[in-house]
Amino acid sequence: MSSRWNDFNRTLIEDMRAHGGHATSGPFKGRDVLILHTKGAKSGKPRETPLAYFPENGHYLVIASKGGAPTHPSWYHNLLANPNAIIELAGPERFQVRATTAGSEERDELAKALPYLGQQQSLTEREIPIVVFERV
Repeated sequence: MSSRWNDFNRTLIEDMRAHGGHATSGPFKGRDVLILHTKGAKSGKPRETPLAYFPENGHYLVIASKGGAPTHPSWYHNLLANPNAIIELAGPERFQVRATTAGSEERDELAKALPYLGQQQSLTEREIPIVVFERV
C-alpha cells in the first residue's frame, strides 16, 4: 500500500476514534465505517483498515472494491489467509468476527442491498467480492 493511502487511513482512523467512531470529514463522512483488524497474510503483522460497511441481518457487509482497481485490496488477501478478525465500530465497541466471501447466489442476493457495488463493479473486469462478517 502506498504511503499516501497509509496516511489517509491513519488520519481517518484517528478522526473516527476521536469522534466516537464517526468520520467528521472526507469521503467517509456520514457513512457507516468500521475499522478492520487483521494480520498481514505474509508478514503476520497487525493491520488496521477503515472500511465502509452495510449492516444486513445482523452481519456486516463490505465490498472488496479497492476503488475499482484490477486487483483485490490487501485487507482481502489478509482475510483469505486468516478469516478470523476483529472489527471496531462506533465508540469503543470491538468484537471478533469470521469473514466469508459470498458465493455467486448469495452475492446476487446481497448485491441488492449494496447500491455502491454496481458503480464500483463498472470500473473493473474482476468480480468484486462481497465479504460477510459474522460475530463469533
